[in-house]
Amino acid sequence: MKKNFITALVAISSITFTGASLAQDTISAVGSSSVTPLMETFGEVYSKAHPEIFVEVQGPGSSAGVKAAKSNTADLGMASRELKDSEKEPELVAKVIARDGIAVVVNPNNEVKELTSQQIQEIYKGEIKNWKEVGGADKPIVAITRDTASGTRGAFEDIMDLKQKVNGQKVSAISQHAQVANGNGALKTSVASNPYAIGYISLGTVDQSVKALAVDKTEATISNVKNGSYKVARPFLVLYKGQPNARTTEFLQWMESKEAQQLVDEKGYISIH
Repeated sequence: MKKNFITALVAISSITFTGASLAQDTISAVGSSSVTPLMETFGEVYSKAHPEIFVEVQGPGSSAGVKAAKSNTADLGMASRELKDSEKEPELVAKVIARDGIAVVVNPNNEVKELTSQQIQEIYKGEIKNWKEVGGADKPIVAITRDTASGTRGAFEDIMDLKQKVNGQKVSAISQHAQVANGNGALKTSVASNPYAIGYISLGTVDQSVKALAVDKTEATISNVKNGSYKVARPFLVLYKGQPNARTTEFLQWMESKEAQQLVDEKGYISIH
């Protein structure tokens, strides 16, 4: 009886030890839905080489990513725009892990192939309301934007000068009649299903379901973002406050490596090297 009891204890200890040896440390990354697909890829590849690490990614938006980094509620914040002056703090570190263009997209059946920055601005302000005003069909334009927490929207507004002052405060100049989509995926789906819609998404997420327009006679391509001729572009940032723990520091260093930056290029974004 005693022998059986000891054997059972050994077995339980063995199971407990094995379970502990398989336990994973989690690195949490919270923020931009544009950065999320790239961060998920980083996490999957990194975990294959480091099975003791699991990278947990959530994409509620860039503003949430900044808050998560500042409050240390996540190991890493993610943002797809430059930080606002009001968000900057001495201990808050922002590292560029990739760059991305913002593609202005329409339905593939839309005959319009290019717009000027001025035309895009006027469409989103609600001043141009019909496609015939920009060389398209005689149909109302359905402008689709992102929610106010979106880094893509923040970058798009800055680049396209879609900000206005109200009572001394800078606010969005995008028309309140514009439809709002939560995330790149939702906006792309909306444009793909409406022949008269227009929207803007991460260049890295453009596929055959939508058509990217040339802006100011420049095609929305990776090479044009790299050479600076396509101006609708922004950084992908990871954020942290203070000194990260050892596992997060190693992951941060890996994201800047040749291996990780090759993944950036493969996914249709722009590497930092």
